[in-house]
Amino acid sequence: MIAERFTGYRKNFSLILIFIALISALFILSLFLAYNFSKKFIENEFVSEKVKVLEESIKPYNDFFQNKIPEISYYNGYLDSATTAKFVDTVLTAYPFVSKVIFYDCEVKNVRVKDGLNLGHFSFGPKYIYQFGDFVPMDSVKLFSKDDPRKFSKRDDFNELGIKLISYIEALDTTRTPPQDELFTNFSNIRSNKITYLNIPRKEDLKVYKDMLRRDLYPSPVYQQDMLTFMLDPYKIKILNTRPLLYQNIRIEPLTYDPLTTSSDYIATEITLPGPFSDYKLYFISAKSFVDKEILSYFLPIALIMLLFYGVLVLVAFLIYRNLNINHKMFKLQYDFVNNLTHEFKTPVSVIKIAGNNIKSATVLTERELKLYGRILDEEADKLNGLMNKLLAFTQIENNAIQLNQDEIYIEDFIESTVESHQLKHPDFDFTYEVSGFTTFTTDPVLLGSLFDNLAENAYKYSPPEHKKLHITARMIKNKVIFRFTDQGIGIPASEINNVFRKFYRVQNQYNQNGSVGLGLAFCKELVNFMKGEITVRSKVNKGTEFKIVLPYNN
Repeated sequence: MIAERFTGYRKNFSLILIFIALISALFILSLFLAYNFSKKFIENEFVSEKVKVLEESIKPYNDFFQNKIPEISYYNGYLDSATTAKFVDTVLTAYPFVSKVIFYDCEVKNVRVKDGLNLGHFSFGPKYIYQFGDFVPMDSVKLFSKDDPRKFSKRDDFNELGIKLISYIEALDTTRTPPQDELFTNFSNIRSNKITYLNIPRKEDLKVYKDMLRRDLYPSPVYQQDMLTFMLDPYKIKILNTRPLLYQNIRIEPLTYDPLTTSSDYIATEITLPGPFSDYKLYFISAKSFVDKEILSYFLPIALIMLLFYGVLVLVAFLIYRNLNINHKMFKLQYDFVNNLTHEFKTPVSVIKIAGNNIKSATVLTERELKLYGRILDEEADKLNGLMNKLLAFTQIENNAIQLNQDEIYIEDFIESTVESHQLKHPDFDFTYEVSGFTTFTTDPVLLGSLFDNLAENAYKYSPPEHKKLHITARMIKNKVIFRFTDQGIGIPASEINNVFRKFYRVQNQYNQNGSVGLGLAFCKELVNFMKGEITVRSKVNKGTEFKIVLPYNN
């Protein structure tokens, strides 16, 4: 049974060690997988996050294209150079990527014009052309005037959008209202690095334009149209790096740009710019060491959570191990206690049984034999009674089942009685004592006597034959009574000092192989605590031991 219990404890310890080894291996594997996951995630982020950078960087352009340019239509064709200069100034200030603006102040007529586009009875041509920008936005340069005898040199942007306008009017179904997207598409033209926009006429004007294609109208109508060409510089787009810890450098490069000397120490990606900037791209490049920092910053919180979880598991394993270890020690202590208690009971019981059998089997007993057997029976009964009383008293004190008496004692008489009783029992026991600072002391004499008896018995038991000596001092210091019991015994190893007051604990030595239950000093500790005092011990191996008891002085 006992062997099975010990084997069970060993198996449990082995299982805990296997469990710790397993979770440690899983922890290391998890860290490896977590790092690889972090690396893969950041590498994917490096490729995917460029879209957000593009979206943020191109926001000003989208605002310009979707909101600012359509404002031209609000003027309904009646922009002049002064109004256009103010409009262009706001554009160049708010949108740095617009480098200059060409303004075509145009007319739509029912008669042919020499400087423009003519189809059937429909004519579309410029009255004036102005250029704004090139570092002086409020100033304008007149490039053409209809009163100028020089011939108008048709520009590509004017021709393309003019032809687009005529084609749209030819195919226009005047019975329906065209949607805004359709109008915006047909009245604007996007080319590399420039956008040309023609103000959108009213629905009624579009119907008249269609009639002008078919026939002459009388009186001949004249309509004003404003065309603006915005020259764009992609290198002036402000790049907003939304992931500065991921992208070390972002720049705008031509679409055909392909670095031939890219080192393996760098990683790069790219994304094409939209609309008029489609011949250019955002080029992202970072050193691998730079990206590794971002991988590490992503990995560390994951590793910390995993470490915390691992720590909890190790703590649980440690607590289980500690409990098993405590249970193992308690089992051993209880086993030793039962073993020793059995031996303590067995010896006097055996002696009583032998004496009883001798009395029973003897026909006649002499007076000497009667006295001998009577003394043996009396002594062994006293031993059994003392052992049971000690166990009972220990239990009562632990459970506060007894009351502390308060009697006045004469301390010298009390110590003297203890000395006499032990010298009577052990004639070779050398007792000395000294008292200073007080003569009487109010305490429980029974409990104090138990303390003295236990410590005196220990001093005698654990001393070699030639050093069976005990010196007791009793002093009163600062309203405290201090007792010191100093012997010249075998001493207690330093590693055992903290254990001597534990229940069932026995220091292993040549004097303690059998017959000790391991309750003596634990009983003393409980007694002192019950009397609201303190007990400490100091010892040197082969030199001796001193027990110090401090009790409150009650007089």
